[in-house]
Amino acid sequence: MRFLFVLILLAGAAIGVAYPWAMSNFSGHEIGTWRVYEKGQFRPVTVPLAASDAPVRVLVDLTARAERIVSQQRTVLTLTAATGGRTALASTLQFNHTDNPRQPSPQSPDKIFRDEAGVIETVSPGAYLFTVGLGDAENIPIRAVDLVLRAGTGEIDERARPVGFSLMAAGLIGLVLAMVFGRGGGRPENPNSQPPPPRWGRGSK
Repeated sequence: MRFLFVLILLAGAAIGVAYPWAMSNFSGHEIGTWRVYEKGQFRPVTVPLAASDAPVRVLVDLTARAERIVSQQRTVLTLTAATGGRTALASTLQFNHTDNPRQPSPQSPDKIFRDEAGVIETVSPGAYLFTVGLGDAENIPIRAVDLVLRAGTGEIDERARPVGFSLMAAGLIGLVLAMVFGRGGGRPENPNSQPPPPRWGRGSK
């Protein structure tokens, strides 16, 4: 039974964690990366997009000297994408769900946290202006911010995360119960494991 619950736990992790992460980071192909914050200053970037790039997934990499981002559910960064005088995407980013940030180099104390700003489903051919700014979160030691665009990305099934997390919970609970009840239901004690009773003196039979 333990092996079955371990399989359920792994299946839940694959559906709820690995699948969305792979779709966000590896589906489609990368259009490019642009530095939008450095040395204390934000700067907007203009990127030409074609209709064939759709859908375009917009990712933001935040480099900070921190082990994790604690934003207390506040906004760390804001992002807007506009073209032809209309807003194509507006998003807030918190970065507090990044459990395994990347490291720029083994010698660097900084970590790179990634968050998804959203997907531009339909692309009108032309120049898109991407503007990134600070949110209302405080004391975030930001070193740099990069905009990452991926073209032709697959769409993440919204049911994946709830289903995956449910399977993970079921597998974990089942595994714990199997371990607890497995300890109490061991084999009966072997009578030969006890020392034989004395053959003479007090207590002999």
